Amino acid sequence: MKKALLRWELVGFVFVISLGSLLHFVYDWSDRSSFVACFAPVNESTWEHLKLLFFPSLLYGIVEYIAVGHKIEGFVFTKFVSILLGLGTIVVLFYTYTGIVGGNCLWADIGTFVVGAALSSAFTVKKMPINSDGRVDWIGLLLFAIMIFAFCLGTFFPPHIGLFLDPVTLTYGIS
Repeated sequence: MKKALLRWELVGFVFVISLGSLLHFVYDWSDRSSFVACFAPVNESTWEHLKLLFFPSLLYGIVEYIAVGHKIEGFVFTKFVSILLGLGTIVVLFYTYTGIVGGNCLWADIGTFVVGAALSSAFTVKKMPINSDGRVDWIGLLLFAIMIFAFCLGTFFPPHIGLFLDPVTLTYGIS
């Protein structure tokens, strides 16, 4: 099962990087659709860019669950934790390197995204399967629902803190 999961995660890594990169432009391509704003970045804030990892990972995780994950108890919860690890990695690396160099640059921003996606996939392979009963997956589903809600809420009603600030327009959320 580990070899099959490793293959799925390698494909998933490429899928997440590819779809995440495309997702960066989808909001503008959609003529700034409010629906699309829930899952595609609406500005250049760190919060909005976390969608580039979260939603492609969630979509691929659903496919992966149908293919192999349904045979693994704890798959959904572990997948949630792995995505959360990727998101946290992006935030920590971004604020660390921008704090050191005094600003951001595109190649380093892309690098934080790639490292976050890689750690997310690696964690999934390393920690799967969790020896647990199936009830932990219900917790994972609930946490995914909360994150989806949080991304929508953070886009339309962002708190005025740095994570949500668009460094280009100096606005929060949809402007």
